[in-house]
Amino acid sequence: MGRSSKDKRDIYYRLAKEEGWRARSAFKLLQLDHEFNLFTGVNRAVDLCAAPGSWSQVLSRKLRGRKEKAEKDEAGEEVKIVAVDLQAMAPLPGVTQIQGDITKVTTAQEIIRHFEGQPADLVVCDGAPDVTGLHDVDEYIQAQLLLAALNITTHVLKSGGTFVAKIFRGKDVTLLYSQLKIFFSSVTCAKPRSSRNSSIEAFVVCQNYSPPEGYVPNMSNPLLDHSYDVDFNQLEGPNRVIVPFLACGDLSAFDSDRTYPLQLDADKQYQYTPPTQPPICPPYQEACKLRKNNLLSREDTPSVCPTQSQDEPEPPVEST
Repeated sequence: MGRSSKDKRDIYYRLAKEEGWRARSAFKLLQLDHEFNLFTGVNRAVDLCAAPGSWSQVLSRKLRGRKEKAEKDEAGEEVKIVAVDLQAMAPLPGVTQIQGDITKVTTAQEIIRHFEGQPADLVVCDGAPDVTGLHDVDEYIQAQLLLAALNITTHVLKSGGTFVAKIFRGKDVTLLYSQLKIFFSSVTCAKPRSSRNSSIEAFVVCQNYSPPEGYVPNMSNPLLDHSYDVDFNQLEGPNRVIVPFLACGDLSAFDSDRTYPLQLDADKQYQYTPPTQPPICPPYQEACKLRKNNLLSREDTPSVCPTQSQDEPEPPVEST
């Protein structure tokens, strides 16, 4: 198992490094945009749970690149991108970073302040919990995270705006869909080609933000109530909701579950590419150092976050 082994097993991991993306998840947003034209007319965008920054990278390249070509749009607005995460993130050109909690109203206020009082055109969220492998637990926590993202989105998104967020498909997907439909006239569950078939993740693309009349945004607990006791598969008539599901991305694109040869092009020799941006202070960094020095069994080692040295294990590109 050498350095090239994961490059061979995961084509999007390899392409992310070769194209300069911080994580393979960049391709998910690119493929969602290809299907839904998410970036059309967008000048103010918010990336929630942004670290390590691949989706912010996509927003920066696409929105700022478009602006450089057109210089100014008809309204003369500048492109502004705000990335929010609890963790620190390496800087990106044209992206303002907020190290804050998306469940706090002060974070929403800071986002609006960076937009000079204007609401956002687009809010995206690729956040996910540290999965446990217990699907019921993981699906519930992800649902809570999605609805927390929805809560802050209602504070910062303009009418007619778009919200995109990760969702784990499970028994609560219908309830989540009904909650999102309260605020958006169009809600679609999409599976990008770069998302592994073996993964239960998908993305809700919520378009045309139109909250109920008189709705006042708040940061109360997420809307999903765990106290219900209903078998949604037994619902009939108008109460029965089938969530639209769309597989997006060119069918001729690379298959995220297939193994490809290292040399894709006969005329171009394969060359290993290191990760574009190693994590600043990853939670596993101390464990790598302890393992290297055979100290994993000791509990008295102080917690440190040293600058990564050349001889430490290379951190992988985020594989979400």
